[in-house]
Amino acid sequence: MSASDDPRRVHFQSPEYLVDRLDAIADLFDKDRTDLLVDAIREYIEDTADSETFQELVATKYYNDQLEFETVKQLVGAETAQRLRLLKADLEDEPLDLAAPDDVDVYEGDVTTVDDDR
Repeated sequence: MSASDDPRRVHFQSPEYLVDRLDAIADLFDKDRTDLLVDAIREYIEDTADSETFQELVATKYYNDQLEFETVKQLVGAETAQRLRLLKADLEDEPLDLAAPDDVDVYEGDVTTVDDDR
């Protein structure tokens, strides 16, 4: 077990009816309430992290400097975080100082047209 897998005590309040339902489910499956809560939290986090909306929110906040890279890694995983870091670096680069294209006939006069007689 790594240090990040070590249990951490968390205290929170919940409506009584949810705790009662949770206890009934735990009894039904002969499980501990904590195990059910950890499973539910894990499933919620995985579902949330996989959603496109969530990933877009993380990217937006990261690009706007509202999230640090390490937080992004925790939220979307190392591979996606690295991709976002590279994209952010590209976005922050100065645009290339390229001259406007000359008025060149790239088709050399051989333009093909398509008639759309539908």
